[in-house]
Amino acid sequence: MFNTYMNYHMGGTMISAGIVVEYNPFHNGHLYHLHQTRKQTNADVVIAVMSGHFLQRGEPALVSKFARTKMALQAGVDLVVELPYAFSTQKAEIFAHGAISILSSLQTNFICFGSESGSLTPFYNTLHFIEDHKHQYNDAIKKFMNDGLSYPKAASLAFRSIAKEEPLLDLSKPNNILGYHYIKALHRLKSSTLPITIKRVNAEYHEPYLSTSTQISSATSIRNIVLQNDSLTEIRSHVPYTSYEGLLHYKHIYGNFVQWENLWPYLKYKLLHSEPEELKEIYEVEEGIEHRLIRYCRVAISFSDFMEKVKTKRYTWTRLQRVCVHILTNTKKEEMKKRCNHPEYIRVLGFNEKGRKYLKEKKHKCSLPIISKLSQIDQSAIRLDVKASHIYSLAFNNQISKQIIKEEASCPPIIV
Repeated sequence: MFNTYMNYHMGGTMISAGIVVEYNPFHNGHLYHLHQTRKQTNADVVIAVMSGHFLQRGEPALVSKFARTKMALQAGVDLVVELPYAFSTQKAEIFAHGAISILSSLQTNFICFGSESGSLTPFYNTLHFIEDHKHQYNDAIKKFMNDGLSYPKAASLAFRSIAKEEPLLDLSKPNNILGYHYIKALHRLKSSTLPITIKRVNAEYHEPYLSTSTQISSATSIRNIVLQNDSLTEIRSHVPYTSYEGLLHYKHIYGNFVQWENLWPYLKYKLLHSEPEELKEIYEVEEGIEHRLIRYCRVAISFSDFMEKVKTKRYTWTRLQRVCVHILTNTKKEEMKKRCNHPEYIRVLGFNEKGRKYLKEKKHKCSLPIISKLSQIDQSAIRLDVKASHIYSLAFNNQISKQIIKEEASCPPIIV
């Protein structure tokens, strides 16, 4: 790897490292990842591909993508580009494909992601093992799904059933699942971007409580505090100072942080006024789930109550949340399948001087158009992202809602 660095520097080219993020919100674990990425790659510029207003687990982001961009830049990220809705609200495989496609198009030298072991060997072993046992693996997945299990659970059990004692990945861990799909996407795209994995420290991915032994806590635990308390003091030591100040400022200006409960009345209205045949056209609405959604929305008193009533072994909370996002945005199967084959553009959300320099260096070499405003691209290509922002804005009062919509249409990249 040292020779790689020397070749880049001798050629006068900036070394770049990519990370795929949601920053919901940016916390000390993210800061550790960022510092390790720069340290292990010797990168001149770190590029974050960040989800927009709706995230991979089918949740609205706590704060807007522009607020999260500012937090990222203030913490040391050099360039933030958006992962479009067509990829950010998808299962791990499509999510990873979109992010890797963007980083490859930007000619990023490295991608750095977190994992449980911090070693790439199990990822490559697992990739080759699954390729060699593809038919057996797919048959096992079908068998477990026929038993009424969700796809993620079926895939995990199928893998365990054929891998047995092989020294492979634990594909029940969220970070390992995403990492595996990053490696798989790099392989399929024949990308020259090199992967590096960083061992996760301390907090578990979905740990609901703040750590009492370290200052690194899960994003889940931090969101729980932010959403349930008027004061943010409790999270102060678990996020960078710039994030803490950013969250305080956001609450003062926007009035509230966004969660599903803010959007529940709109989802309920949509479900109550939709026929099953209409819902069947929505992306990810499959296997008769539309009847269950309509039935339980009539009696649910909140979004969380609705989800508890609808979820089953087969329909996980995450999958159902993604379905609900697509219902809210009225995203049809045909349109989503058309848009999620490959990103059509790279939208720049923000940069510092190093990020600006890198964009200038790569602008004419990039295989995708780089845009800073939506007016710079065909409107059909960005339709899903525009709709997502309009729906996200419903979580606020009219004045703030108009501001969110205006930001989406005309906000220039944030410069730090």
